[in-house]
Amino acid sequence: MPLPSQLTHALRFFSLPNLDSRLSAPTSNPTKLQQIQSKAGVNRWTTLEFKFYWICFLIVVPYMYYCAIDLSSETNVDNYPRFSRLLTQGWMFGRKVDNSDSQYRFFRDNFPLLSVLMFAHVGLRKGVKCLIPNLTRKTFDFWFGLVFLVAVHGVNSFKVLFHVMIMFAIARLFQTKYKIAVLLLWSYGITTLFLNDRYRNIKLAEVVHPALSFLDPGFKGIVSRWDVFYNFTLLRSLSFNLDFLNRTDEIKMAESKKDEELKSPTPNNSNSTASLNDFSQKLILEERDRMNASLDITTYSLINYFSYLTYAPLFIAGPVLTFNDFHIQSFMPLPSINLQRTALYAARFLFCVLVMEFLLHFIYVVAISKTHAWINSTPFQISMIGLFNLNIIWLKLLIPWRFFRLWALLDGIDPPENMIRCMDNNYSALSFWKGWHRSFNKWVVKYVYIPLGGQGNRLLASLAVFTFVAVWHDIELKLLIWGWLVVLFIMPEYFLSSYFRKYHSQNWWYRHLCAIGGVLNVWLMMIANLYGFCLGNDGTKALLYEMFCTSSGLSYFLVANFALFIAVQVMFELREDEKRRGIDVKC
Repeated sequence: MPLPSQLTHALRFFSLPNLDSRLSAPTSNPTKLQQIQSKAGVNRWTTLEFKFYWICFLIVVPYMYYCAIDLSSETNVDNYPRFSRLLTQGWMFGRKVDNSDSQYRFFRDNFPLLSVLMFAHVGLRKGVKCLIPNLTRKTFDFWFGLVFLVAVHGVNSFKVLFHVMIMFAIARLFQTKYKIAVLLLWSYGITTLFLNDRYRNIKLAEVVHPALSFLDPGFKGIVSRWDVFYNFTLLRSLSFNLDFLNRTDEIKMAESKKDEELKSPTPNNSNSTASLNDFSQKLILEERDRMNASLDITTYSLINYFSYLTYAPLFIAGPVLTFNDFHIQSFMPLPSINLQRTALYAARFLFCVLVMEFLLHFIYVVAISKTHAWINSTPFQISMIGLFNLNIIWLKLLIPWRFFRLWALLDGIDPPENMIRCMDNNYSALSFWKGWHRSFNKWVVKYVYIPLGGQGNRLLASLAVFTFVAVWHDIELKLLIWGWLVVLFIMPEYFLSSYFRKYHSQNWWYRHLCAIGGVLNVWLMMIANLYGFCLGNDGTKALLYEMFCTSSGLSYFLVANFALFIAVQVMFELREDEKRRGIDVKC
């Protein structure tokens, strides 16, 4: 039995396949589809247990919003005067707006300009194509990208070009020494993050030549903090050069194998190479094949390098698309790109913008966190400050990412969707990181996790991944601690889930035991992220003290565990319902 009809209609707009075709059921592979569906459990939506859960949702969720709105109102006499200075006049129902987050404020304030730029870029490409039919997409991307780079970063563009050209040179100079080249690329790439953090305002005349002193006081571009957006350029630069080195090494190994076969010929009746057309058709449909494609070595040219690095829709904040995938899509647009899907994606983007505007106009938790305005707050109130803060962080990342992905879709490129789960719809730390910044997750899996051994060396590979992720985000000690905490919290889940998986199909209590584990995971993920991104050291200490050192806090902790247990059970069933429809995204 499917979901209740009214809920089905409400959720259809938010379905995973409508978000990204990569998340669709494998209808072209009946065997795989049947395998996924066979793993799904019985439908529980209409059972007495889940009817009770729905009643709890109808009571608890509105009360959570009421608490957060009450904390943000002028009636909160202990704290409102402390954070009200960060509020500005809004446009929704005469309310003030909390526009104090500098990262989202940049996007929110420049949204009209970005929208004009998006339609201008897409329209210009179509116009130029009509006037110059023989102009290749790569050539257009190369010249538009260079102009776009200067417009965004001004004279600081030279600093970006300096770094990426050094990385290009490293890959070329050491291409015959694969391990050395990879080590040097990673070493220099990570070093640039530290250099940019410390010397982002250094003058060109000081590091290049005094003759360039006339450039230093010049136009700094729309975004003067070039080092912030350089981080995404670094990912693309590493992708291009590592893909080049992997292909070079692949050719070297193939030539060596060919030499051995010539020395000791053996009969081989199989046809190991498919035609170019067959291979290309496969690449269009399979993302993994596009990422690991064996492209012609001449593909890794300087013009393709810059057309990829400076591709306007994905330049500022991604999503991250590997070079091989980007190059293939540039010549062979995916069948997933069509007007209906793009229009639906645009509608979902606008819906998320309106949700964010509602939160910023009614729930001022960002300003509260910045000013530590939680005097005399109960453990429940502090936890709501943290929870809604995490939701706003999720939205402030999701909205720009979806805008830039929408821009790419309109331009004929389909990058991965970065956020496929609501932040509140996660019970597993392992699964959470597969659905949060998904394109970055795919990137680190390909270029960091797998090269370091993957599942065969899980602890070391995970430590390397989250250390790099922390440093990549910001050169800050608390983010390094956050990264190591994430690994620490992931390990118990991995070992316990591996041990208890054998009871999956035999015992009625397995689902409830997993829900208890899910509750523990939620607490651990909340604490790690509250410490790293929201409340900081003081706020996290205040929350933990109030929860475990006061009677009211202990009472709240018990009730919160019960509520989280219910929430995790609903999360389980949502995923089981997806499997019944043939969708298994493993997060």
